[in-house]
Amino acid sequence: MTPKLSDSQLVILSTACQRPDACVFPVTLKLKGNAIGNVLKSLLTKGLLEEIPGRADDTIWRYDDEGAPLTLRATRAAFEALGIEPDDALAGHTAGTDETAGTEATEPAEPAPVPPTAAPARKTRGLAKQAQLIGMLKRPEGASIEEIVAAFGWQAHTVRGAIAGALKKKLGLDVTSEKVDGRGRVYRIHA
Repeated sequence: MTPKLSDSQLVILSTACQRPDACVFPVTLKLKGNAIGNVLKSLLTKGLLEEIPGRADDTIWRYDDEGAPLTLRATRAAFEALGIEPDDALAGHTAGTDETAGTEATEPAEPAPVPPTAAPARKTRGLAKQAQLIGMLKRPEGASIEEIVAAFGWQAHTVRGAIAGALKKKLGLDVTSEKVDGRGRVYRIHA
């Protein structure tokens, strides 16, 4: 069963799953206080993140009892929860390998149980639309309200609400807008 995830959890997981090493850090989400720490702890509890030995150039999550640095990365369960098929670099990546980070290749049969038809079905849910909206706004040319309405079939006020509420307020993304001749108001997220 796929765990129910908040918007913050989805952003952190989807960002980590897009990285080649599936590492969580650096976290790009902006939240106040220790909210990010609480989100990361909840993802650890759900088995969607795991602690792995940190290297000198990694952001350190915490230190273990022996003083060794630990960082965080997404587990195979995180990829499955998002409906993403991990790339070859994570083929042996399973939950609970934090103590055996160098021996992930010992279980090559682990990826087989995920049916190939499961990934496309998950992409039609709300996460996919939010990720697609963010993708449209991150393009160099950005996106206008009309383009987003055409892409998603939303009303114009829904698009403005998603940009102001979900993206700016909840996720803390820096969304800018400018008036462009021939296109109207164009919104962008600068990387």
